[in-house]
Amino acid sequence: MTLPEGHPPIALGRVGVLLVNLGTPDAPTPKAVKRYLGEFLMDPRVVEIPRLVWWPILNGIILNTRPKKSAHAYSQVWTDAGSPLAAITAAQAKALQARMGQGVQVDWAMRYGNPSVPAKIQQLKDQGCDRILVAPMYPQYSGATTASAMDAVGAALKAMRWQPAIRSLPPYYDDALHIQALAKDTSQQLAALPFRPEVLLLSFHGMPERTLHLGDPYHCQCRKTARLLAEALAKDWGDVRVEVTFQSRFGKAKWLEPATDLVLIEEAKKGTRRIALAAPGFSADCLETIEELGIRGREDFVAAGGTDYAVLTCLNAEEPGMAMIEALVRRELAGWI
Repeated sequence: MTLPEGHPPIALGRVGVLLVNLGTPDAPTPKAVKRYLGEFLMDPRVVEIPRLVWWPILNGIILNTRPKKSAHAYSQVWTDAGSPLAAITAAQAKALQARMGQGVQVDWAMRYGNPSVPAKIQQLKDQGCDRILVAPMYPQYSGATTASAMDAVGAALKAMRWQPAIRSLPPYYDDALHIQALAKDTSQQLAALPFRPEVLLLSFHGMPERTLHLGDPYHCQCRKTARLLAEALAKDWGDVRVEVTFQSRFGKAKWLEPATDLVLIEEAKKGTRRIALAAPGFSADCLETIEELGIRGREDFVAAGGTDYAVLTCLNAEEPGMAMIEALVRRELAGWI
C-alpha cells in the first residue's frame, strides 16, 4: 500500500493468530490468587447466580478463605517460567510461530489474568494484523470457557475504533486430527509406564449439572471425545477398562458425575491396584492436572489401597499436539493465507 507523502506510517496487511487459554494468577501468593479469583468468579459465564446474591458470598466468604488454600496449591506446581499453564501456552505459541513462518504473527493470551485478551488483540493490531484468528484452546465447547473467551474478544473490539476482522477456532472435540493426536500421545505414554494399568480414567473438568439442562453441549462433547479416544486405543489397549469422570467440584450445587476423586477411592476399594489418568479436555497441563490429579489424586488412590498410579501429561507443546494445532489453524485461515 502506497501512502501519500507525509502520511504517518500505518501497519496493516498481516494475519494474526491468538491462542487463548483460561488463566492463571501472576504469582503463587494469596494476594495474586485473590485478584485472579475475583476476576474469574465474577464472570457471569462462570458463576450463573444473580449478582446481588453472589457478590456478598464471593467477597464476604470465598475471597477471604480460598486464596490462601489455592496459593499453596499453586506453589506446589509453580516453575521458574511461572505457572505451568502460562509457560506451556507460551511454548505452544512459539512452536506454532515456527511452524507457520513469518507470514503469520502468533501470540497468546489468558482469559483471566495476564497477558489479557484485549491487550493482545490491540498488540496484534498495532503490529499490522488486520485479520486475526482467535483460537480458544478448549477442545469441548462450554459457555464458561469458549463463550467467555469470545466475550473478552468482543469487549476488546468494542473499545477499538479500527477493528480487525475476526475468525474463531471452532471446538475440535471430535475432529479426527484431535482424536489421532490424543490416541498417539496417550498410547506412547501408556507404553512408557512401568506398569500396565487396569483402568484408564479420562478426567474432564467438571461443570454444574444445571448447565447441561440449560443447553450447554459440554457434557455431550466430553463423552464423545472419550468414546472416540477409547475406540482409537482399543487395538493396543483393549484390555484396559476406560472410564469417564469429572473433576474440580466447587460449592454445594450438583456437578457432572461421576466425580474423579470419588471414583479413584471407589476403584481402589474394589481392588483396582493399577490406574492411569488422562485429561483430554485440557490442551495444556495446569493446576488441575498437576496438583489436583497428580498430587491429591495419588493420595486418595493410595490411601484407599491402590499401588500404581500415573497421570499422563496433556498434549502441551509436544509434536502430536502441535501438528494438530497447526493443521486446525491452517484450515481456519483458508483464504487469508
